[in-house]
Amino acid sequence: MDLPPIVVMGVSGSGKSTVAEGIADRVGGVYLDADDFHPKANVAKMSQGVPLNDADRAPWLDIVGKVMRTRQGEGRVVVMACSALKRKYRERIRAEEPAAFFVLLTGTREELERRLQERHGHFMPPSLLDSQLDTLEPLASDENGATINIHGTKEQVVDRAIEAATHSRGPA
Repeated sequence: MDLPPIVVMGVSGSGKSTVAEGIADRVGGVYLDADDFHPKANVAKMSQGVPLNDADRAPWLDIVGKVMRTRQGEGRVVVMACSALKRKYRERIRAEEPAAFFVLLTGTREELERRLQERHGHFMPPSLLDSQLDTLEPLASDENGATINIHGTKEQVVDRAIEAATHSRGPA
């Protein structure tokens, strides 16, 4: 299957990691989580319930794009779970990996909140959901990506994401 590098994006609780891992498993790709590339200072801030600012995110997003480009060059599809809430964040990733295809996972606030309350051992507290929803800039029509609803089973969401990436038009 010929797929571009994929960024599965959305607010906390949307299923980024689960769907990204599902896509990677299905296509024999490499699953990566952008959270693993956060500097320790960013993790400490989020753990205290403090939202990151753009200055905190900039070097992290550059690293995410560079890692995607490097790993994609190894011959397997890279699937990265990353919030990428603002267009300028996605542009920073694209500056390093121009072929990136963004899959925005969306759901109702109630569904997202329920998922966050059921999750244990994650550094992102449910109290930051409103901050993330306020920050989210949906994909624009000129961005290489697709919006996928999280309603349904994991397999259904993964299917929809793969279908969208398969029909990717490439970088805008």
